[in-house]
Amino acid sequence: MPFLSTITITSLCTYLSRQLSSLPKNSNLSHIPSKHRSQAVLLAQKALTDYFHSTRSLPFLYAEHIGRNSFYSLYDPISKVEFSLSSFAKSFERFLRYHPINEFEFFFESIGITQKEISGFLPPNKFFFAEDGRILNAAGALSGFGFPWNKLGILYKAEASIFDKDSDDLSRRLCRFKDYGLSNVSVIGICLAFPFVLGGKGDLGVEAGALFDDLKRVFVDFDLGSFVEENVDAWYEICRKIRLFYDLGCEKGKIGELMGRSRNIFLEYSEEVLVRKMDFFCRLNVRKAGIGLLLLECPEILSFDLEAPVISVMGFLKHFGLGLQKSKSVARMYPYVLGRNKMANLPHVMRALDLHEWFFGMMKNGNHRLLGNYVLSHPDEDLDEDYRVGLEKIQSSRTPAHTINKLNFLHGIGYGENLLTMKVLEHVHGTSSELQERFNCLLHAGLEFSKLCTMISFSAKILNQKPEILERKVNFLIQEMGLSLQYLDVFPAYLCFNLDNRIKPRYRCHVWLAENGLCTKNYSLASMIATSEKSFIARLYGIHPAVPKLWLECFSPQKDQ
Repeated sequence: MPFLSTITITSLCTYLSRQLSSLPKNSNLSHIPSKHRSQAVLLAQKALTDYFHSTRSLPFLYAEHIGRNSFYSLYDPISKVEFSLSSFAKSFERFLRYHPINEFEFFFESIGITQKEISGFLPPNKFFFAEDGRILNAAGALSGFGFPWNKLGILYKAEASIFDKDSDDLSRRLCRFKDYGLSNVSVIGICLAFPFVLGGKGDLGVEAGALFDDLKRVFVDFDLGSFVEENVDAWYEICRKIRLFYDLGCEKGKIGELMGRSRNIFLEYSEEVLVRKMDFFCRLNVRKAGIGLLLLECPEILSFDLEAPVISVMGFLKHFGLGLQKSKSVARMYPYVLGRNKMANLPHVMRALDLHEWFFGMMKNGNHRLLGNYVLSHPDEDLDEDYRVGLEKIQSSRTPAHTINKLNFLHGIGYGENLLTMKVLEHVHGTSSELQERFNCLLHAGLEFSKLCTMISFSAKILNQKPEILERKVNFLIQEMGLSLQYLDVFPAYLCFNLDNRIKPRYRCHVWLAENGLCTKNYSLASMIATSEKSFIARLYGIHPAVPKLWLECFSPQKDQ
């Protein structure tokens, strides 16, 4: 029974039982007794393998790969065949003969593409491999080189053009990679992490060549390869770690030496740890390639705890050598940032202070150890009594968790443990995720981080509006009024007024008056919008006695009521 030549029936049935238990609750296999379901699937897999090999003339190895690795696609036809332990195998074979299946659906699942993703990859109006054999031939060439069949989906999702290639061309390209002194297994790990190297036509290409120059330097010249287990998973894992640095923008062909000298990074730290450390510095909003180079040049940073420690903002700046005058200026301009915060929030603290470039420059210039050896000067350093009292009130309130989450949002954008933060907290409404979404909306609109934090300290209600409303107000300010975002530094409360009922009608009324020569005075936007309705109409009367009537009939939002 060749289908079971490499796996025992017992272990396969155990695996299938786990798969069956993960099916959605509405999956209908109720016509098969639970004790026979694993066996039914096993029989169906064998029948499917025989169908692809004997009926559809696929090489047995391909048929076996597809039959063994397409459990969820197989479930649908299983549910349509009446179950009887003695006749199920033959019934299922007969079903396949008279009810054609979409062979590509089974293939895509077998190479590791999930059920939810498959529909996006199915070729239109094609059901059978005979209609387009390139995909299967390419998969065969890759499998023949040593690629695990169920990982080919990684390549397909990233670079589908690989599966349009002639199988001989693919084999030749893979052999060229080995010329760099790499084994089959290492080439497979590299290709899974960098699928683009298998794409393209003809020669290797400048980008792929530069990448392999780096990887040869790391794996061969600096001998990192000898520390990697000789299996695909281990090589794929270490290549994914290397890819993180290219994803940051480090130039291919330029960092092989640096990675080689810091090879222990890829042996001692998990991908998750590397991602967390990179994300920490990316939140500084500095050049990402510079972050990659910093971590390669100063790998000890990866051992620093950049999450749990508590910092005193002013104490931290002093620790990093910020001058006395500059410190006083910072305290005067950004009082809401002062006090304590968590190390995890440091990047946004620095952005809120507009010191992120200065801080990153200090890190690059050899002061990175200061980040690792910082501690509070004493247990009570920078404790704010008003903040402590406010925190106690929150903890004894009816909804402490909701309010604490909002408070954590403010700390996350750089606000410190101080009374001003508590005052802002009183005026912001929504969940922490909603507040973050609104904050991000204004950042994406082009507002500077530190200026936005300042605006919120003056007009916290800015964050009480949906992102789409904020976007409309910003667009009106820029596109119709012709003002820049810098105007919001002067009048942040602009974002708090109703666009359709206040901003638009008053602004357009003033524009009409100016265009018709009735108003020669230049009123500021704040004076147009922030003044009360009574004062606004009084001003219009002062311009001309007939203007209030014009306002009520033509511009006022009440005119249609």
